[in-house]
Amino acid sequence: MSKVYFWNLRTSRKSPHALKMKKLLKQSGMNAIIDSGNMVALKVHFGESGNTAYLNALNLRPIVDFLKKAGAKPFFTDTSTLYVGDRGESVSHGLLAARHGYDPNVIGAPVMFADGLRGEYEITVPYAGNHISEAYVGGMFMEADMLVTLNHVKGHGLAGYGGAIKNVGMGCASKKGKMHIHLSTGPKLKPEKCTGCGVCITECAASALDLDDDGRVIMNGNCSGCGRCFLSCRYGAIIIDWKKDVDEFTKRLVEYNKAILDNLKRPAMHINFLMNITPDCDCHGYSDAPVCPDLGIMISSDPVAIDQASLDMINAAPPLYPSRLPDGLTQGDDKFKSLSPECPDCFGLKYAEEIGLGSRNYKLITI
Repeated sequence: MSKVYFWNLRTSRKSPHALKMKKLLKQSGMNAIIDSGNMVALKVHFGESGNTAYLNALNLRPIVDFLKKAGAKPFFTDTSTLYVGDRGESVSHGLLAARHGYDPNVIGAPVMFADGLRGEYEITVPYAGNHISEAYVGGMFMEADMLVTLNHVKGHGLAGYGGAIKNVGMGCASKKGKMHIHLSTGPKLKPEKCTGCGVCITECAASALDLDDDGRVIMNGNCSGCGRCFLSCRYGAIIIDWKKDVDEFTKRLVEYNKAILDNLKRPAMHINFLMNITPDCDCHGYSDAPVCPDLGIMISSDPVAIDQASLDMINAAPPLYPSRLPDGLTQGDDKFKSLSPECPDCFGLKYAEEIGLGSRNYKLITI
């Protein structure tokens, strides 16, 4: 039975937020697996432009201070997205992170992007899974001495639920890895929107794109799945070929977790923030009303246990209205399943347990 440590967000004058967070981290035993000089990757989602539910950077400062006191050198990190937006490459992504409060002069740690300038810096990790044989991972994650995931718990349009497993599997993957998880081997072309500018052809490292006799983009079959063309096209002529086999997607996402976490230099720690529990991912340029009250913060070395504990606590909480939840839901009903009924039961946690990623049985230890 895995241990999951929990704080319900209660504070007092004698025990403020920073002190409670320090107590939570210390009780989890995190400092016992950190050596002086370790470079610790703090994997976080900085939130898309327009989003307001992403993790508040100031609430994370106590984690930075705790790690630095232990002699570590923490840095905040993420990877670039497949879709076009402010998070598609590291320059715009870095400016966005700063606008959202992730300024090293404020939070005490720099922002560095694990997959490089355009999402191409990756390390290939072999994995003999049922659905993947290798994972393409942002290089810095595999180079760091330790990984700590900072997970805003919320819903997700495809995965149904986003917590520790979503933040590791999708969040640590390079552009190519994200395409791999989404079952996509290349872009979907919309020649009718192509202006013939040729920027995508210049960006394509595999020389897989060309223009036809009418000056419209075509593919010559040599796509390597790097994802650079999505970002280069400003006209919507190149889009992601989403193949929504949700069960297959979920299992590939889980196997990416196993490939990554099994090959890190030391065990990762996962911190789930059950706050601003919105129905959508922070990748959206907005944040809808939360589906339940703020509940607390959890930490565990087991990503399956912490996600199971988070889901159990969310389902046990009273539903909030107005929200996107369907009418008639009561405490105990599965909130995210009601929003994404096409997703597999348990959102892949059963499969994660089957392949040895972690345990759905947990002991909740409240500080």
